[in-house]
Amino acid sequence: MVRRLVLGCGHAGEVVLGVVSTWGGDLWAVVPDDYSVDGIEEATTVVRGDPADPETYPERADTVLVLGDDTADNLAAARRAKEAFPDALFVVCTGRDGSRADFDRIADRVIDPKRIVSEYVLDSAVGTEAERTCRLLDTLRRIDGRLAVVTHNNPDPDAIGSAVALAGIARSVGVEGDPCYYGNISHQENRALMNLLDLNMRHLDDSEGIEEYAGVALVDHSRPGVNDGLDPETPIDVVIDHHPPRAPVEAAFVDLRSGVGATSTLLAEYLRRLGVDPNREVATALLYGLRVDTRDFTREAADSDFEAAAFLSPYADASVLERVESPRMSPDVLATLAAAIRNREVRDDVLTSGVGSIRNRDALAQAADKLLGMEGISISAVYGFLDGTVYLSARSRGAGIDLGEVLRDALGSIGSAGGHADMAGAQIPLGILGTVDEESSDSLSDIVDEVIAGRILEVLEDPPSSPSFDSTAVDVGFDFPLADE
Repeated sequence: MVRRLVLGCGHAGEVVLGVVSTWGGDLWAVVPDDYSVDGIEEATTVVRGDPADPETYPERADTVLVLGDDTADNLAAARRAKEAFPDALFVVCTGRDGSRADFDRIADRVIDPKRIVSEYVLDSAVGTEAERTCRLLDTLRRIDGRLAVVTHNNPDPDAIGSAVALAGIARSVGVEGDPCYYGNISHQENRALMNLLDLNMRHLDDSEGIEEYAGVALVDHSRPGVNDGLDPETPIDVVIDHHPPRAPVEAAFVDLRSGVGATSTLLAEYLRRLGVDPNREVATALLYGLRVDTRDFTREAADSDFEAAAFLSPYADASVLERVESPRMSPDVLATLAAAIRNREVRDDVLTSGVGSIRNRDALAQAADKLLGMEGISISAVYGFLDGTVYLSARSRGAGIDLGEVLRDALGSIGSAGGHADMAGAQIPLGILGTVDEESSDSLSDIVDEVIAGRILEVLEDPPSSPSFDSTAVDVGFDFPLADE
């Protein structure tokens, strides 16, 4: 059993001792006679005496923590304990007037309370991030009524988690908020996330619903009327997004940072800075959104994404994440996957497949993922049409190109297109392709195949290269979120 020895207990030590007492193992504390140790006696052997007196020490110690306020007392205790336990791990507090240099020859780890406090104040109280957090709270407090936190159409996990988290932050300052979305949540993993966590998101109709709210926030996209059902002239109070902007973004508060892998990372950062412990539902949704958008930290993941995951993990429900990632596949998805396999066309390492009429646009993304796993394939693009629109999802792996730029070059002039270097999508109105009858699926499929696949393959003959990822970039708000990529 691990034995930890605590010598002395100042203001910082009081907190540390309380935490260490919950870790298990054998804890032995030597504290001054006048020190109160209420609440930890049952888990700790407490000895009243001089922390520098070896007579107060146990026979063995694996870790020694010297945590008094007085520098001279800490030095004396650390030196005597080092003689008694030369192989132990030593963690020593400098005390009020000490410096790290005083303890470098004794301690394996040195705690400088003054430095910790000053860094915390500079970073959390007066730094850029602190100012941003204060501006967000101030904007939320100014909303006189209920807040609608609106995702992009057909929200993905990153949008869902971000909306739920921002609504919670609004409630923390006395503003009731509803996570809202337009379109459908049809992807089986997204539905599983909603159901298993019992997330309450309001579905908005294009023609009604938003007018009853006093304020509107956008998450995971940045402009009203672009990939959501809002009127483009809707006044926006808050925008939080990680996609690079393609047009000016207007709102009372704007947080647009492309140097992170997910909007969920930004919301986790706000929770951490506010000192809010996220509940199971919020933490799990944010962590899943973060993992999906960074493809389990293999795509455009920055240091802040890992820090957000570390913050969220203790609060998240691992069993829910496991169940969300292994949902049952719906008949619509199976039908689309079968059609994508059957209709695939391969040129070199590029696979394109038109599946014709679809009932579930999210099935395209799953088919593109599956087909990318075929031997010899570096790029997959699967497309189909629904309600007068052609939807396309594309994936790449090890191709050395920027797939988002490829689709913008190929299809941006006839629709909306964009995304990441290795995951992108597009939407093209069928009317752009000429007067065709959507019910006549054979002829329509031929036209779609000719236009979509032809344009993509043409651009890939001289493709834009994949950019290096700059985790420090601050330039955000993307008009084409990856909801259905």
